[in-house]
Amino acid sequence: MFLAILFSLSLNLWLCEAGSVIILDQEVPYVKTGDTKVKLEDAMLQRRVARNCKELHEKYQVYDDLYYLNSSRGVLYQMFCDMTTAGGGWTLVASVHENNMYGKCTLGDRWSNQQGSDPNRPDGEGTWADTVTFGTAESSTSDDYKNPGYYDIAAQDVSVWHVPNNIDLEQWSASSILRYHTENHFLNLYGGNLFYLFKKFPVRFALGACLTDNGPAIPIVYDTGNVDYNKNLYGPNSRQILTPGFIAFRVFNTEGAAMALCSGVKPTACHTEHFCIGGGGHFPEATPRQCGDFTSFDWDGYGTNKGWSASKEITEAAVLLFYR
Repeated sequence: MFLAILFSLSLNLWLCEAGSVIILDQEVPYVKTGDTKVKLEDAMLQRRVARNCKELHEKYQVYDDLYYLNSSRGVLYQMFCDMTTAGGGWTLVASVHENNMYGKCTLGDRWSNQQGSDPNRPDGEGTWADTVTFGTAESSTSDDYKNPGYYDIAAQDVSVWHVPNNIDLEQWSASSILRYHTENHFLNLYGGNLFYLFKKFPVRFALGACLTDNGPAIPIVYDTGNVDYNKNLYGPNSRQILTPGFIAFRVFNTEGAAMALCSGVKPTACHTEHFCIGGGGHFPEATPRQCGDFTSFDWDGYGTNKGWSASKEITEAAVLLFYR
């Protein structure tokens, strides 16, 4: 009994020194170290709860899996670590999943607007630049996901995976239709993560003009796929106005609608709604046809890869966002 009390007091003292830890799971979580699982209490006493996957990768023998991280405010949360790609240490912070291509800015469009295309809500949900979290890491290919790491982790680069919807976590990497990463440490210029980047480049309707006011376009390195494959995931009309081999942030279309991210490509003209994702709260042209997390990927039919429509493969794949 005395030893149990002593352990409890020691744990409480450590928590006071390290800052309060908020546990978001009712079960006792584990941190994986090599071939063993260590109980959370032991992990905290041994300071095995890290701030990001890069730290875990540098300190322990770890592999691709779910782990727990501790935010700067003491919030303990579960996420997925990619410990393989380009040296490993990538932290999953978010996923963009189109739950209903036919529902235009309706329930579930958390990365654009869940209340319809509305000029009175120019920011839409504002998810790209707020601290609201939702979903679970394990369900990232079945629903939208955003954890505290999105706004809390100080990172240098991003990695993006396009994983077919509803694929189990163990198959994410092997099943991805497109994977790439940046390696020029561009986030150092924009506050260290996408939260601060989108504070600088708000995803807001009518805030700027096409091309003139677009955000940065960053070169990428392909891990699965290449420039030709990437380009052909989008419709033939779109291919004429994009350049593959980049990830572009906060772009505008002809009518001033804002989109957050163009995956694997940068626009060279203004019909960005057909190959960029996320968005502000209003898309004026043929409203609400262009409004939603995957905007107007289906302009000339769902998954047809004809005219302005994207392929079925890219339309039915969640976009997973990682930091390192």
